[in-house]
Amino acid sequence: MTVIELDKVSLTYPNSATSAVSDISFQIKKGEVLALLGPSGSGKTTLLRLIAGFEHPDEGLVLLEGRNVCQSGDCVPPEKRGIGMVFQDYALFPHLSVSQNIAFGLKKMSRSDRLKKVNEIIEMVGLTPFRERYPHELSGGQQQRVALARALAPDPIVVLLDEPFSNLDPDMRTEMRREVSAILKNTGSTAVLVTHDHEEAFCMADQIVLLNQGRLEQYGSPEAIYHTPLTPFVADFVGQADFIPGLVQGKVIETVIGDLQNKTGFASGTEVMVMIRPDDIDLLPRETGKTTILARQFRGSENLYTLQLPTGEIVHSSQHSLTVIPEQTKVNIRLKMTHTVVFEKSEVKS
Repeated sequence: MTVIELDKVSLTYPNSATSAVSDISFQIKKGEVLALLGPSGSGKTTLLRLIAGFEHPDEGLVLLEGRNVCQSGDCVPPEKRGIGMVFQDYALFPHLSVSQNIAFGLKKMSRSDRLKKVNEIIEMVGLTPFRERYPHELSGGQQQRVALARALAPDPIVVLLDEPFSNLDPDMRTEMRREVSAILKNTGSTAVLVTHDHEEAFCMADQIVLLNQGRLEQYGSPEAIYHTPLTPFVADFVGQADFIPGLVQGKVIETVIGDLQNKTGFASGTEVMVMIRPDDIDLLPRETGKTTILARQFRGSENLYTLQLPTGEIVHSSQHSLTVIPEQTKVNIRLKMTHTVVFEKSEVKS
């Protein structure tokens, strides 16, 4: 069942020369988590506000459970869309306890049903010992769980999360990603997550909408976006990506690091740029090697090596954290690529 659908949605803010979002289409199925991913100014928050009803599209359709919620200027207001919101700053009521914050959106329930629902939600998010505490008495992670619990309590059609982890330190952020993912999965909730962090999108989302300057660059699973990016922007945004020149010659692409399989459809003689990721390259130290190690960055679980190819291009290689090779060592390269991602030379900015 499709819970949310955007069909060719565009919006330009007053006094703006460019569209905030332009011709955006995607669907969200029941129980899915979809990430709106992209840099600042790419249109992520605008799309979230369009779904919530805080903004209205100039063109296109926004449908919730098949119903057009903004038609001919007649738009369903946010409070009637059945949507739960988790804001960046959590927006908890400081004068209300945990249980009172969660109960805030349940005023239409009877007192006994409201109490039962609050107890269920509090237990589900692991806040039972803190139910009578106030927001200032909670850690950042606990406040986030209260905000999520309050959003889930009315059984919304969809939960919208606007960069909910940005105020947390790195360790807490990782922990809360796991906790929030588990809660959404256990409740079967449909959710939309706004983030500029591709790792966050990868670990939480079933589908990703990757945006750039208000336009849809790619829509698909995390695996598809990482392994088969459709544009150089996508390739570079979702992980370290290097590009080396190649020449299509029949069934192969000739490059300085060897011949690669050509399944691109480019004609012989076409000049292309081949995407190389650090995990595509193994290093073999050799005195006769033609590639030089320029630098090593220790990253805990891995070492990231900066390499200079004999033609001068720079690429990177990730190796096990215990694989330590001195700078200026000569190496040969062994490719581990399972597929070749290729762009026309004109598409890749130098």
